[in-house]
Order: sequence, then C-alpha cells, then structure tokens
Amino acid sequence: MNVITKKIDMGNGSIVTIETGKLAKQADGSAVVRMNDTMLLATVCSKREVGENVDFMPLTVDYQEKYAAMGRFPGGFFKREARPSEHEILIARLVDRALRPLFPDNFHAEVQVQITLISGDKNTMPDQLAALAAASALAVSDIPFNGPVSEVRVSCINGQYVINTPLPEVESAELDLIVAATEENIMMVEGEMKEVSEECMLGALKAAHEAIRIQCRAIAELTVEAGKTEKREYCHEINDEELRQRINDACYQKCYDFAKQGIANKQLRAEGFEAIKKEYIEANYTEETLTDEIKFMIDRYYHDTEKEAMRDMVLNERTRLDGRQLDEIRPIWIETDYLPSAHGSAIFTRGETQSLSTCTLGTKLDEQTIDGAVIEGTRRFLLHYNFPGFATGEVKGNRGLSRREIGHGHLAWRALKEIIPAEDECPYTVRLVSDILESNGSSSMATVCAGCLALMDAGVKIKKPVAGIAMGLISKGDKWAVLSDILGDEDHLGDMDFKVTGTRDGITACQMDIKVDGLSYDVLAKALEQARQGRFHILDKYEEVITAPREDYKPFVPRIVQITIPKDFIGAVIGKGGEVIQKIQKETNTVITIEESGDLGIVDVSAPDRDSIEAAIKWIKDIATVPEVGQVYDAKVVSIVEFGAFLEFLPGKEGLMHISEYDWSRVDTLEGKLNAGDIVKVQIIAIDEKSGKLKLSRRALLPKPEGYVEEKPRREGGNHGPRREGGHGPRRDGDRGPRHEGGERRSNNDHRRQ
Repeated sequence: MNVITKKIDMGNGSIVTIETGKLAKQADGSAVVRMNDTMLLATVCSKREVGENVDFMPLTVDYQEKYAAMGRFPGGFFKREARPSEHEILIARLVDRALRPLFPDNFHAEVQVQITLISGDKNTMPDQLAALAAASALAVSDIPFNGPVSEVRVSCINGQYVINTPLPEVESAELDLIVAATEENIMMVEGEMKEVSEECMLGALKAAHEAIRIQCRAIAELTVEAGKTEKREYCHEINDEELRQRINDACYQKCYDFAKQGIANKQLRAEGFEAIKKEYIEANYTEETLTDEIKFMIDRYYHDTEKEAMRDMVLNERTRLDGRQLDEIRPIWIETDYLPSAHGSAIFTRGETQSLSTCTLGTKLDEQTIDGAVIEGTRRFLLHYNFPGFATGEVKGNRGLSRREIGHGHLAWRALKEIIPAEDECPYTVRLVSDILESNGSSSMATVCAGCLALMDAGVKIKKPVAGIAMGLISKGDKWAVLSDILGDEDHLGDMDFKVTGTRDGITACQMDIKVDGLSYDVLAKALEQARQGRFHILDKYEEVITAPREDYKPFVPRIVQITIPKDFIGAVIGKGGEVIQKIQKETNTVITIEESGDLGIVDVSAPDRDSIEAAIKWIKDIATVPEVGQVYDAKVVSIVEFGAFLEFLPGKEGLMHISEYDWSRVDTLEGKLNAGDIVKVQIIAIDEKSGKLKLSRRALLPKPEGYVEEKPRREGGNHGPRREGGHGPRRDGDRGPRHEGGERRSNNDHRRQ
C-alpha cells in the first residue's frame, strides 16, 4: 500500500493534511483531507466512452454528511441518511462551480465527484475543505483537469481577515465568504456580509487567494508524488475546421450587425439569430446533404460565431444587445399589496424578469428545524424560490426542486436575513416565497428586491431596504466592459456573473462565477462600484412606491404578543402532560409557545384578535403571579365546608375563607349563601410563613357597620383559647385531630384543599 501524505501549514496555527492511497483505491482518484477532527473522503470516477454528438461534459458533484461522523443517529423513521439536505446541496454547488470551468472544453466524458464527511467536529466547518478534497482526488487520477484549484473560508472579525474560521466565530464575523481559486485566478465567490464596504470585500478576496495558493502548490506536489502528471488520452470531438471557417466567414458580420440593432425583446432577438443560421444552411445544403453529423457541427460552430460577434459588438460599440448603455438598468415597475389575502406581497419587474413574492407571518411553531449532522438548530426566517418552465416559455415538468432553485433561494435568503428585526421586536416566523413568472437576467436578484418589498408590505420592521443587481463582464485582450443588470444572453456569452446585494450602507451578500483567466482586482473594483450605483438606482425606485414598512400588520394577520414570566413558573403554565397550556389555548383560541432564556420564560401568545390574546395573557400572568397580602381577587367557590369555603382566586391557587370572614355580622353557615362555582370578591389577609397557606376575607372589603362591636368568640366544641381578630385562637392541649387554618378541627372526611 503506497500511502502519500501532504501537510499544509496554513500559517494561522491550523494544519491541513491530504492523504491518498489508503481508502477507495478502485476509484479513478481518491483522497482524504483532514483539519482538526474533521475528515472528508473525496472520490472521482469518469467514463472513458461518450455518446454520439455530445458537446458538453456531464459533471455530477455530490456531498454527504454521515451522522456517524458526529456520533449521532439520523432523524426520521428510517434512521439512515437519505436524499441530500439543502445544506448538502449548497456545499455540492460550491464545489461544482469551482471545478466545472477547469475541465478541457473538448472533454465530454461523464464525471462523478463524491465527497463524504466521515469525521467531524463542532469547530471545523467541512464546506471550507470540500473543494480541496475534490481537487486532490482529481490530482491523483488520470482524468484531464486544468487544476489544481481549492477553496477556503475567509471571515473579517474586528477588522482582521481570518482563514478557515472556527464555527463559533462565524456568527460574529462582519464578512463570511467561501472563495475558490487556482494559483493564478479567482474562480468563484459566495457569502454574506453585515453591510461591509467594497474595499473590505476586495481585501477578503486577496487574503483568501494567498491561502489558496499554498493549498494549490501542495496539490501540485501531490500529483507529482502520485505519478499522475500524465493524464489519459481522449478524443471526444470530431471537428471540421474548414466548415468552422466557412460558417465564421458567412455569418460573423451578419451576427455583428444584427446584435448592433439593440433589439430588447428576447424572443425576437433569438428568432433573428436563428434566421441567420437557417439562411446559411438553406444556401449550402439540401435535405440529402445535411446529415445529422453535419447539422450537429453547424450548430456548434454557428454558436461560437454568434457568441464571438456579440462579444465583439459590445466591446467595440460600447452598447448592449438590447440597446442599453453598459451601466444602464432596464425599466423597473413595482407593485405592492397585489394579493389581497397574503400577509404581504409585491411584484418586482425589471425588463423581462419578474418575481411575484409573498410574505407569510407565523408563530414559533412554524420555525424550521435544522437537523444536520454538523449544524443543528432552528430558523425563523425562511426564503423559498420557485422557477417554473413557463418563466422562459418552456415546457418543463414540475419534478421537485432543482439544485439551481435551492442555490438561488439561499443567495436571496443570505441577502435579506441581516435586515430581519430581532425576535423581541418581531416575534413572528417569517416566510418569503418568490415565484419567478418571467426570466431574462438575474431572477435571484429580482427575488431579493421583491422579497424586501413584500416584507415592507407585510409591516415587518426591516432594518433597511436591500436591493440586488447582477453584473457581467466581457473581455478580450486589453479590452473589457463591465455590464450592469445583465441579460440571460450576456450571462451566457460573458466572462463573469457577479451578483451583489446590499443597502445604501454596504454589501449584505454576493455570488460570483468567473470564466476567464487573469481577471484583475481593478476590474473587480470597477464591477463593485458599478454594482453599488446600480443598487442605489433600484432603491430609489422602491421609494417611488413604498418608503417604509407599513405602520401595522394587515387586519387578518395573526397578532403575537410576547411576555416574560419567572422561569420557575414555566412548569405551572404547561401543567402535567401539557393539560394547563392546552386548556388555555382551547378556551381562548390562541397558540402559545414557551422557551427558557436565562432566568425567564419567554411566552409568545398568538391569536386572530386582541381579546383572545389578552384573555390568554391574563390567565398566564395569574398562574405566574406570587400572591401578596392585600391583593384583591374575584375568586371562584370550589367547595363549602362547615367552617368556611375554599376559593380559587388564581388558576391553580386556592385559599380558605373562614366563615367568620364572610360578613361583619354573625353567620352560622355558608349553605344557601354561597354555592360551588359562585364568584366572590375577596382579599388576601394573611399568608402562613411556614406552609404558605393563604387566608382570604370577603368581610375585609365590606364597609364596617356603624357602631359595630366585635362579638365574643364562638365556642363550637373543644377548647379554644382567647379569640383573635378573624376568629383564630391558639390550639390548646387536649384538642383532638389536625387543626386546619382558621382554628377549626377537621374530621377525617374533610377534604384538604391546601
């Protein structure tokens, strides 16, 4: 067994180890990457044959976290790992976007990369090591790959850049990015920020790139030591260079001139370019001479010619395919409160991209539970993104969420989560749903804009409005053009897709994919500044429609009121088996949730109307109230006994009203004067220091009769000492049986209430 190990000193006290030759040796390439106790196994396999007329490389990247890696059981009925979670899909997408551009353009064999968390710890995030593991597996295989490439996490904490940040510190970071790069070029960026400046973001990219260079050099050394510098031979394309040149000569100028017309409608533009190709085919081929193989090559070569012509037109004419200037934003129209029954809704339309977003406000019971192998907890702000086929005029079956929908939704969630108010200010669980109804350009950025407007329409007191914009880049030699608010075609033909979201005070999220070598930081700085101006323009458009969140929620939004109670009373409010809280909810038509926070219980009470909430809150406060002498209550008669009555003055709290405390005049029996269930206003007149038993009085609340003279104490069998106020006397020797409050003996049949 030839085991090769490389150790990488990241310079911040952390050591990353790459090991190959021990596990999964039948894969084309495999490697184990370790940092602290976190270990990832990456494998890569590739087919050697390809089907006919294949002009792309089928790449699949999967990431899975084994629960055993953290010493845990999976949740659910089957107790085993099943389909990937959103968290796992997002990590797989990060790796995919780093690897995909680096395979040779003419390599079309199917490739599968699988990355598995086999050991984990609570401080080391596996996502920052996943691309390093995948690239290491490719490095020790014979699969053609223009690497090495790697990823790191970079955070900005107290103005300092930290590489591969420990998990407990990520939440406090002002900036949290995953950056992928080769030794020469940045390839991919994704992350979130707390309104940082463009300069801070550029500094983070530079710090991340320096760390990645160290890892790339280690991967290159691993390739040499494993003897995999020579990659497999392949032939996945049959080309006709003469045909390529003929198509370029016949169609390039026509494509250039057509692109120069600046046609804004996507469908008309597509039909025009298709007509140029059709004209060439009809002029040079008949049905007999146009074979499937020739048609396949014509499609590929014409696509390349069209792309080159469109790119050259933008660079030379400094204008866009739809006639806009380089930094011009397409027309925007906004409408809020569009859906009468939604808690909040907004339509955001920018050019031919449209999002209809809704905001729904729920209780704590609606929070999402996160039960991953590494990440656990709850989430009170959710954002879901849907992209149906009709948004681009296509026939496409709805077969569940695509990875693209999950990724775009997560980017928009990152953009908006920093502006959601704290729970004590907004106790709701908040869900945004963005349904893309049209798409030609960045629908994820339309989701950010529509989502922010829907929050404002719902009355959520967001900290600041957020807008998003997608930037593009076209470069050739020393010419380059940064494009604001890119079209779908410009994304396809361009060298960069750079999405930036933020407030007027800074960036909140970004996502960048770069498809060209040698992109300078000057170009990135230009793109960031152009993006800043673009989002300011969009924020101005917001203010033409809605300037601030609604003053109040809409009338049909369930109200939530949050109160606190002493932690010791949580059990009393819940009751045995939940019987008390269930009774409160049923009788007041409310939804109640309770959680501990320090020495307090945080209680959320939700209901459609204020009266129900107030009734439930009173009930809860009564349970959590500590009775004091002098307090007055409307008490319910529980039972009547010979010497008085037991009254419930608060939920679950009872006291004795002695017969002598019923009235100023003498009363021999309470029968006929009180019945079980009657309500009597009473005052607490004494609390026994030892037992905590309570003494209640109705008499204390009645006016004392004029000329009233205290009667001689009663003697009802047994020996009693001198009568005290309220008719209580000390117990004498010789009294039999236990003595109840009020000085009366109780028979064995008496029911003890306190």
